[in-house]
Amino acid sequence: MLVRPPTDLSAPLVHVGRQGIYDQTGDVVAYELSFRDAADAPRATSRGPYATSRVIIGAFTDFGLEQLVGSKACFINVTREFLVGELPIPFDSGHAALEIVPAVEVDDEVVRGATALVERGFTIALSAFVWGSGHERLLDIASYVMIDMRDADPAKVDETIQRCRDYPHLRLIAERLETEEQLQVAFLLGFDLFRGNILGRPHTLSTTGLSPARVSRLQLLAALSAEEVNYDDVVDRVALDPTLAYRLLRATNAAASGLTVRVSSVHEAAVFLGLDKVRQWVTLMLLTDLSDATEDQLATTMTRARLCQTTAEYQHLPGSTAFTIGLLSGIADLVGRPVAALAEELPLAEEVRSALAEGAGDLGEILTAVRHYEEGAVGELAALTGPVEPTEAYLSAISWSTKMLDAVPLDGPRRRQMPTP
Repeated sequence: MLVRPPTDLSAPLVHVGRQGIYDQTGDVVAYELSFRDAADAPRATSRGPYATSRVIIGAFTDFGLEQLVGSKACFINVTREFLVGELPIPFDSGHAALEIVPAVEVDDEVVRGATALVERGFTIALSAFVWGSGHERLLDIASYVMIDMRDADPAKVDETIQRCRDYPHLRLIAERLETEEQLQVAFLLGFDLFRGNILGRPHTLSTTGLSPARVSRLQLLAALSAEEVNYDDVVDRVALDPTLAYRLLRATNAAASGLTVRVSSVHEAAVFLGLDKVRQWVTLMLLTDLSDATEDQLATTMTRARLCQTTAEYQHLPGSTAFTIGLLSGIADLVGRPVAALAEELPLAEEVRSALAEGAGDLGEILTAVRHYEEGAVGELAALTGPVEPTEAYLSAISWSTKMLDAVPLDGPRRRQMPTP
């Protein structure tokens, strides 16, 4: 009798707050994104490096930036760690304005880091700007100055605005507008853009996400940081981490920036992104890990992927593409999404998308046969494995996935949490 895969495949929810930034005609021209630890959280949880990392991960992989903001710009708070290069910014310039928060002390290192980011094409915004805070050192390179209007003295705000007018490239944003009176004052003072609850309260968007093992990512990061990177080893490690594989495929969408890019395997996605981008995403994901998928969930996903691969090879079809199809099918189970919906979110080659979403083509036939075998129906897979009995192929796939998991030390047992009696 076959051991069936676990059916309790719940995944944690990821929450990103979004609030509109309006122009003088009342149109939304951009959004500010912030991290929320719950769907009903009334405000951003924090502005530390974890929150920034979580917004980046959420915007560019869990949701997809287009789903969050469409064609509009977005503003993301960044802390010192991102400005001086201690933590990476793994997306290309043009996707977002980097909001420098008041807690950042603007010293020479921050000025150099921010200048380097602008030279790379990034846009800088100075959040809750106060003259004399030291942030005026960045006025030459900033594109936006944001002024908190909650308890502001209009005379002092006007003085700051007039001094900012010496920098004609700056656009001024009135933020934290809570009352109609504050909004009217901001209009009279000549602000260019406006953000606050009087115009529209932040809206929290939620989706499911999955956090894999920290230790395996540390090992992957070490492999990526070696003097001579073994590219095949890196790709193998990525393929063994279902969530990372999924996120890198989503990151391919962001990196493509409107180009028509279709990939059929994790290997192609890693080649397209390049080692530096893969390393940057791994670094951020290490920072944002909160919990791990259980070992049986990962084993089920990898066994399916491996069985798809070996069955495809029996049929003289591309094994790496079949492995990716099995992997994505398992990830859909893990994150609780329909596989067709997940396939539409990724920059997949048509044969991969149709195999996942519709069970079409030779690869779709293999995936369907493998899934039916997991449910106890043997016949379809037996017709595809050639001289090898399907039970033998399945047990071989289990053995392979078990060895792969055993090769990665785990930070403690990863058992499914059981109900309390």
